[in-house]
Amino acid sequence: MDGGFDAGSGAGGADPGLVRYLRRLVTALTVTMIAGLLVLIALVVIRFRETPPPLGLPGAIALPPGARAAAFTQGRDWFAVVTEDDRILIYDRASGALRQTVEIGR
Repeated sequence: MDGGFDAGSGAGGADPGLVRYLRRLVTALTVTMIAGLLVLIALVVIRFRETPPPLGLPGAIALPPGARAAAFTQGRDWFAVVTEDDRILIYDRASGALRQTVEIGR
């Protein structure tokens, strides 16, 4: 005896029906995993295709004298700059003119 494993011999051999069942189970799991991966890839591709392009950033912003920008945000027809001296400056996107100044109280 060479010490190798023989699935079909003796009392310690595996049941051929069980081996067939496990083989089918592993094949079904593999097919399910491949299908799931393909669905995930398709969803990612579809989602990235639906994303609207970001709004263009203004070329330059004229801040009031002494103001230093701390943050920036934007909407469809406006953009805002938060300054280090706790003000929010809201500008018109089309003209670049200052629409509103909001003072942030402490």
